[in-house]
Amino acid sequence: MSQHLQKEIAELKEKIIYMGTEVEDRVYRATVSLINSNQQMAQAVLAGDHEIDDLEVAIEEDCLKILALHQPVATDLRFIIAVLKINSDLERVGDLAVGIAERSSYLIEHPGFTIGFDMASMMRAVESMLTRSIEALVNQDVNKAYRVRADDDRVDAMNRDMYAIVKEELVKHPEHINIILHNLSISRHLERIADHASNIAEDVIYLVKAEIIRHSPEVFED
Repeated sequence: MSQHLQKEIAELKEKIIYMGTEVEDRVYRATVSLINSNQQMAQAVLAGDHEIDDLEVAIEEDCLKILALHQPVATDLRFIIAVLKINSDLERVGDLAVGIAERSSYLIEHPGFTIGFDMASMMRAVESMLTRSIEALVNQDVNKAYRVRADDDRVDAMNRDMYAIVKEELVKHPEHINIILHNLSISRHLERIADHASNIAEDVIYLVKAEIIRHSPEVFED
């Protein structure tokens, strides 16, 4: 690998890690805004959406430039491909954080009714998956990536529980339909964030092992 390519690869890694931490922070602030009824925090997430969009474009342009100028192969090529995919997943997580903040803002403005679902536990589970997927990328930790992927089933189960609760709440409290549906939407957004964290984990496995496991069952390595 030429010295110039090595430098550009290192800079690209710094950028994708920075984007990961920024997206992680937005997800955290969006969820905390709901838990703490913090309208200011929700609005800050909404206002910062363009920053993630700009980062995504910059990283994609860097990837395309490296591909065109250096024509990397083997590990370097896998890294560029993985970054392109992870970049897209992170941008979508940023959008989902904005969606959660929008619904949080509505719920903050309409207090007085809550549904019987432990949203905080689901938020913690999803945030943990996202954090560990980024850590797996930073450290190229395959075992951590496999475990993130396996945890997606738990979040899926939580989302199914939410659907069951929503059906009951709509019958009992039809007058609160908007609040109930906003809670359901938050659950769905969280479930989608978990999916993207799982995708990032799969891309880490591809980067390290050159294996595409998207349709394979969960496997742990020693």
